[in-house]
Amino acid sequence: MHEFFRRFARRCSDILGSAEVFLLALVGILVWAALGARYHYSDTWQLVINTATTIVTFLMVFIIQNTQSRDARAIQLKLDELIRGVRGARTGMVRLEELTDEELRALTGDFEKLRARLAAAGQGPSADAGGTGRRKPEEVTK
Repeated sequence: MHEFFRRFARRCSDILGSAEVFLLALVGILVWAALGARYHYSDTWQLVINTATTIVTFLMVFIIQNTQSRDARAIQLKLDELIRGVRGARTGMVRLEELTDEELRALTGDFEKLRARLAAAGQGPSADAGGTGRRKPEEVTK
């Protein structure tokens, strides 16, 4: 069941995220709007679009969530592999997503202290032009 839904969600995401489907939806809304005069802008006419959009939105939430969760897991695994493969990298950084919020705040504090220490030594993001990774113009000419 999980594998079927994974493939279904991925395929739906690919198809429904295309420009053609967007244009098809736009045409559908324009046709619905044009039919408003014919049906005297009745409650039933309004109910049709409200019901259709509610159903589509409800179902798309699950498809999007599944696709986003898989993508996030895949990216996390790729980052974990890069951390493991870099000499000198702290392998304790692998699977940070499993830490508690308090542990993540403590780690963030550690990195802020490191950033401040590097900036004081003239290194790191604060030492460059606004944290962009580029040198200040006066440093380039030196």
